[in-house]
Amino acid sequence: MSSQVGTLLNGRYRLDAQIGAGGMSTVYRAFDTVLERQVAIKLMHREIASDSDQLERFRREARAVAQLNHPHVVGVIDAGEDDGTPYIVFEYVEGETLKDRIRRYGRLPVGEAVAYAIEIARALGAAHEQQIVHRDVKPQNVLIDEEGTAKVTDFGIARSLTEEGLTADGRVLGTTDYVSPEQALGQDVGPPSDLYSLGVVLFEMLTGDVPFHGENQVAVAMKHVREELPDVLLRRPEASSTLASIVDRATAKDVGRRYASDRDLIADLEEVLAIETARSGQATGEATAVIRTLPSSARRRLPLRMRHPVRLLVALALIGAAVAVALILAADRAERGAQGTRNIAGAPKNTNLIPISLGQSAAKDYDPLGDNKSEHPAQAKAVVDGETSTSWSTETYEGNTLGTKAGVGIYVVADPAVAARQIQILTSTKGWSGAVYVAKPGTAPTSIEAGWTQVTDIKSAKASTRLSLDTGNTRYRYYLVWITKLPPGADKVQISEIRLWR
Repeated sequence: MSSQVGTLLNGRYRLDAQIGAGGMSTVYRAFDTVLERQVAIKLMHREIASDSDQLERFRREARAVAQLNHPHVVGVIDAGEDDGTPYIVFEYVEGETLKDRIRRYGRLPVGEAVAYAIEIARALGAAHEQQIVHRDVKPQNVLIDEEGTAKVTDFGIARSLTEEGLTADGRVLGTTDYVSPEQALGQDVGPPSDLYSLGVVLFEMLTGDVPFHGENQVAVAMKHVREELPDVLLRRPEASSTLASIVDRATAKDVGRRYASDRDLIADLEEVLAIETARSGQATGEATAVIRTLPSSARRRLPLRMRHPVRLLVALALIGAAVAVALILAADRAERGAQGTRNIAGAPKNTNLIPISLGQSAAKDYDPLGDNKSEHPAQAKAVVDGETSTSWSTETYEGNTLGTKAGVGIYVVADPAVAARQIQILTSTKGWSGAVYVAKPGTAPTSIEAGWTQVTDIKSAKASTRLSLDTGNTRYRYYLVWITKLPPGADKVQISEIRLWR
């Protein structure tokens, strides 16, 4: 298929550059001229568009991924046909594939490898909940964005467990370096098959190489059927035996011995991330972000300095002021604890809430009414860095007002979009008032009156304010904390963290 760079699909999507190609389709970086944003477009090859099976498989990918909305799945934005050529529009992810990363670095840091496995497993879990099996899990189909976050893509051979599959009757699809034994034999596959492939991906991240090599793909596939994977500990001695056992269980030949559910695998991976972090004494790369999302049962394994790094450093550096610092922190913790007990503003007492992973630069100041339209933009990332010692601040104002402005704020970006159910705002400036607004995918609205929807009030902010969000299960990309009134005696507002749950 010849390149179609420069083509305008349906008068809307301009194909700017080819970024990938396969046997069935070509992927382009494109520009959405309506919403003025970059997107990725998978365009089916004209010469095979007449094949009804291939065409249905292509359309199935769009239907499958359109059902998913997860921060670790590359989302479908649109689908259509132009002059008889089908295409799918995806969110554009700037970055590299996990395979590229492994090629550049070889063996990844143990904590980073486990963190990526957790993010991939969470994405697969979302697909499996929708009865969708990916069937081609491999590092080439995992994109690492500029923030270091993993996003699973290419559901091109995905199959719904509720449908008759196009690849039944013994046909084997998938890359044989990562293929499960049952898929290699042409048997029916389910979620455990994806988890087997993920186990192989984890093996490669830890060792820098795939477990099996052969003269051809069939030879490699048969090794997955007949041979046990090499011992991870022989190739990566610094990994823990617990981590090695997870790889072993995920890649068990017998489906009955393998992880039966994503939840079990994720729970074990979360536990081992805490263990590996405690063993090494540090966290780097994406492990730092994933650690913030670990459940309390796993976080308890982390060293105290990693659970409360700021408090310990302050205690060590300021021994002479230890008593005063301890009193301040104790009072703050007590107030935050009381906030949680009172369940502020009707926040649901729901232990099933899942934290939403936000990229390390997924925050932006918002000052549409200011002269220069900015409000300390360099500080914005502080509200998503996981450190309560850093903060974003408004400008300094006089007279307990925001001057002539009706408000000023900061928003976080939840990609691709999520129906958040709860928000937590940590601030050292108590007593300010405002609201929380949301906006749908696209570019952030340029004025508070157009495009933003208010979902809750902030009547008087405390050190830790946790609020329920009335999103009505609608998925939003932007979550704005809008400040409208300064507290008595204050000339600015500081916010140290903004956290979301779904």
